[in-house]
Amino acid sequence: MRWYGTPGSWQRYLSYFFVGPLLVLNLWVVEQFYLYFEYLINILVIAAILAFLLNQVVKRLCQRGLSRPNAIAIVLAITLLVVSILLLLLPLALQQAEELLTQLPELANTGNQNLRHLDNVLQRYNFPVGVDDLTAEFVEQMKGLAAILPGVAITTLGKFVDTLLVLILAVYMLFYGGQIWRGLITLLPQEWRTVVDRSLQVNIRVFFSAQLFLGLFMFLALIPFMIVLQVNFGFLFALIIGVAQLIPVVGATLGIGLVVLLILFQDAWLALNILVIAVVLQQVKDNLLSPKLVGNLIGLNPLWQFIALLIGARVAGFLGIVLAIPLAATVKTTVLHLRAGEQAAS
Repeated sequence: MRWYGTPGSWQRYLSYFFVGPLLVLNLWVVEQFYLYFEYLINILVIAAILAFLLNQVVKRLCQRGLSRPNAIAIVLAITLLVVSILLLLLPLALQQAEELLTQLPELANTGNQNLRHLDNVLQRYNFPVGVDDLTAEFVEQMKGLAAILPGVAITTLGKFVDTLLVLILAVYMLFYGGQIWRGLITLLPQEWRTVVDRSLQVNIRVFFSAQLFLGLFMFLALIPFMIVLQVNFGFLFALIIGVAQLIPVVGATLGIGLVVLLILFQDAWLALNILVIAVVLQQVKDNLLSPKLVGNLIGLNPLWQFIALLIGARVAGFLGIVLAIPLAATVKTTVLHLRAGEQAAS
């Protein structure tokens, strides 16, 4: 009999009673540890994820007969090419972001007529907050945000240095990361090692590969519509929606909602067109592309995904949000594996 008792016994239920507080305590310890080493952990985790995804391409090339050093060299060359293209596009995005933040108060003040009809509807149904109130609050928030624009250049420079550091660490991890990972896995109990190793690798590969591809799809698919409809700051808006796809469950809604709200201050009809186009593309992504890329490999109920996001955000901020789904899926797979082994043993 295990220390937590046989299934259905009072020892089992008593162990469940103590597991909850211990789990909360451990999460609090993890949160404090993360806050203390936040910068280091963010850099290492992002580099590790990037190295892991690049290593999947390296493995495919090795299967085609290339030696691992040659495969790594090809992958790194392609990665540098992609990063160079992104760096060329970055100034455009930053320029549009700065212009947008600078013009937002003026856009909000001059765009009130686009919201008058909505305001009348709200007043007709005695809604407690009118559009004018919301607009005024939005303008004040944007004025405060625009005030920090002088520091954008310094922040951007710091992020550029962080990006270089991540790329350098990812290269080292491509060569030596496997040894480090095997060493970390040996810290787990013997019966956990295989299932955690396999499950975590599969979940991270499937989740991040799918999110990156789907985000790129939304970005590239929206660019032609932004150009045809002559949307101001169209490149930036398409980028916002694409990057928002990296946040699971709620990211797409948040990205599209923010962009439509910003376009609404320019032109209500244009905002409606972009909303319809973005929703249609979102449906294509969710119903055609996502099932082919992810399928049922994650295996988490949407409610549990949302709960995992909340816990991840509370413990580790944005990094916790990004990692919440694959980690939660790994925990589920591990628990199911241990239960199956326990039932087989009994």
